[in-house]
Amino acid sequence: MPKHPDPHAGNPDHAALEATKGAVSGAIRWGAFSLIAGAAAYLSSPIFRSLTVQFKVYLWMCPTVVGSMIEADNRLRGYESMVRMRRRAAIEDARERAYVREIEELERRARG
Repeated sequence: MPKHPDPHAGNPDHAALEATKGAVSGAIRWGAFSLIAGAAAYLSSPIFRSLTVQFKVYLWMCPTVVGSMIEADNRLRGYESMVRMRRRAAIEDARERAYVREIEELERRARG
């Protein structure tokens, strides 16, 4: 965890940016896989070659869109987890500082 907390942590715009990054990377990854699978099907299957171009594009788009959604959701859940972790750490730090102040105050009273 970085020493300086992200000033945008918990910001809906930053969460949307993380989801968008995930969607783009998922679409690229799954789109490439789908394209390779389509090329393999085209080379090995006369049935696939006889399909219309529109249906071939549909078969390429389905995994691309699903992969995009899965990766966007995964990135968003990771972002939410990071925000929760930072908030818990901030609360724990505040509790610890309050505890230290209270101990110091009790020590001062005991001395004086």
